[in-house]
Amino acid sequence: MKRYIAAFLLACCVEGYAQETKQTAFVPPFDFPLTLSGNFGEIRSNHFHGGLDFKTGGTIGKPVRALADGYISRVRVTNGSGYVLDVCYDNGYSTINRHLSAFLSPIAERVEKLQYENENWEVEIIPEPGEYPVKAGQKIALSGNTGYSFGPHLHLDVFETETGDYIDPMPFFKKNLKDTRAPKADGIMLFPQPGKGVVSGSQENKTILPNTERPVEAWGIIGAGIKAYDYMDGVSNHYGVYSVVLEVDGTEVFRSTVDRFSQEENRMINSWTHGQYMKSFIDPGNTLRLLKASNNNRGLITIDEERDYQFQYTLKDAFGNTSRYHFTVRGKKQPVEPLNHREKYYFAWDKTNYLQEPGLSLVVPKGMLYDNVPLQYQVKADSGAVAFTYQLNDKPVSLHAGCELRIGLRRKPVADTTKYYVARVTPKGTKYSVGGTYEDGFMKASIRELGTYTVAVDTVPPEIIPVNKNLWGRNGKIVYRLKDEGTGIASYHGTIDGEYALFGRPNIVKSYWECVLDPKHVKKGGKHIVEMTVTDACGNQTVSKETFVW
Repeated sequence: MKRYIAAFLLACCVEGYAQETKQTAFVPPFDFPLTLSGNFGEIRSNHFHGGLDFKTGGTIGKPVRALADGYISRVRVTNGSGYVLDVCYDNGYSTINRHLSAFLSPIAERVEKLQYENENWEVEIIPEPGEYPVKAGQKIALSGNTGYSFGPHLHLDVFETETGDYIDPMPFFKKNLKDTRAPKADGIMLFPQPGKGVVSGSQENKTILPNTERPVEAWGIIGAGIKAYDYMDGVSNHYGVYSVVLEVDGTEVFRSTVDRFSQEENRMINSWTHGQYMKSFIDPGNTLRLLKASNNNRGLITIDEERDYQFQYTLKDAFGNTSRYHFTVRGKKQPVEPLNHREKYYFAWDKTNYLQEPGLSLVVPKGMLYDNVPLQYQVKADSGAVAFTYQLNDKPVSLHAGCELRIGLRRKPVADTTKYYVARVTPKGTKYSVGGTYEDGFMKASIRELGTYTVAVDTVPPEIIPVNKNLWGRNGKIVYRLKDEGTGIASYHGTIDGEYALFGRPNIVKSYWECVLDPKHVKKGGKHIVEMTVTDACGNQTVSKETFVW
């Protein structure tokens, strides 16, 4: 009897394991050999790369397949990601397919109908669960180059449906990819902590080459970081590194494993990285789960003995390919200058911070900062400006979410207050809009970076530039270039012979708006009038009329 029960339990375990393996199995998204142009977790501006980028041989229109049994859960057309299709699978995972060139019937017709009804290129459809079921391997869309895309490819995000976490899709497709190349390091950076450490006699960050043999002198509390990329067989692309481990004197002090993150954690990449360097220590306000420190000091190292400290980095990719890099930090006692700061301009990461100055107020709630910030605050006056220019800090500091900034107007050269906007000022002096609304003599806006800001005026309407107008009829496509140097294009609306015309922006990198002429909506065989109305974020408007024959 005991033997029967044991055999039964073993059979159940084997069957359960087989079912679990079967449940989490995905077929490839394409029926041709897979290669990648981007992997999960690559460092991007203000976010992680959330999925895998599959190459499509430089062409669009490749059939994209369902990875398992499930149903289409969301359909979108957006400027940023182009044609987008979400699929919820029965195995506990969901995916987003981005930058598609086309949907398939009947979804394609439903999307177009909604675009004309809403008179808007950007639309969203959330079907009923099971309304559009799919089977593993079924063709569900065509690959493309739409949205913010620099070449034909499929971007595939995979989510854990229950938690909503982005997860690394690589394990599902390892058998379809070849990778025998280990990650490579390009540089090491040492971070003396402000007022607590020095490296080579300075409190500035110091870069060294990987595997350098010459020791670096330091004292006090320092952090380390590494700039590294992964590589794969047969392609020239470089990728993010799956695993980074830092050991000091043979003991692990820090580990990063880029396998999952939530949307809430996405901007925390700004805390983990310094440019393209991945920091091997954790800022106190950073709760990114893929980072683990094991030395009770957030991965920071205390150099307090006059001896050599042996540092070793171990880099590993998702296929287990491994590389190691060594360097030596030589403890040399030297003075550490205390951190000088004005208490009024010191923002603490673990509390709500207020900055109240003549003509300016800023509120940074608790949870918006990853570390303490001694602000290098300055006010710059220009007698002709509508507001002072306020430098909140000399180096940009990323905030976890938007924080309210108010800047007072010194004068109002334009009576219409909708023409004012809060502008971010770059180190080169150029301005770009962060939006804002007028309220009681102030412009109020939400900012996500401690930088330099002022108020500017936009009274200049957008430009509407016909592109190859003489070819419109022959090509069956009307193409415009829309430009606005101030606050940017907020909306546009096109008509042909007085009826709505569906203009879209298929690829926002190219900055073209186009309307493909369709006999269902435009009568073929004659002269037509196209009218385009474009409005910027300050309400300035331009109307253009052109004629063409088709």
